Amino acid sequence: MADHLEASVTLPSDPASVSAARAYVVGTLAEWGLPADTDVSDTIRLIISELATNAVQHTFGQSPTFTVDVALDRDEQLRIGVTDSHPRFPRRLPAAVQQDNGRGLVIIRWLTAECGGRLRIRPTREGGKTISIELPWVIPAQPVRTAVRREP
Repeated sequence: MADHLEASVTLPSDPASVSAARAYVVGTLAEWGLPADTDVSDTIRLIISELATNAVQHTFGQSPTFTVDVALDRDEQLRIGVTDSHPRFPRRLPAAVQQDNGRGLVIIRWLTAECGGRLRIRPTREGGKTISIELPWVIPAQPVRTAVRREP
C-alpha cells in the first residue's frame, strides 16, 4: 500500500449528510483494506456519526457545509477529521438526567481511547474548527475457513 492515502468529501450541513459521511468513510476504509463488518469499522462508524451530527446540529446554520477528511499514513496511523466553519469550540456540558444530547464528544473520546487513539480539536485558518481522531491502523485478521467434508 502507498505511504500516504487521503480522501475528502464536503457535504451540506443537513441531517441527511450524516449517513452520507458515514457511508463515505466506511467505503473509503473498505477500499484501503478494512472490512466493513468488523468491530473497528463499527466503532469508526459510530465516531463519524457523532462527529458529523455535531457539525450539523451545533453550528446553528453558521456553517453551510462540513468536510470529512480521511488519511492513512504508512499503514500505521489513521486520521479522520470533520471540519466546519463555525468558530465556537465544543463545550463540555454538565450531565443532567433529562439531557438527551451533549455527550457526543465524551462518547467519541472514550471510543477513541478504547482503540488506542486520541481526539484532537484544532482551529482552522478560516476561523472554524477541525475535530479529529487518530487511531492505530489495525486490519483484523480474516477468519480462516476450513473446508467441511460431507460424507455421501
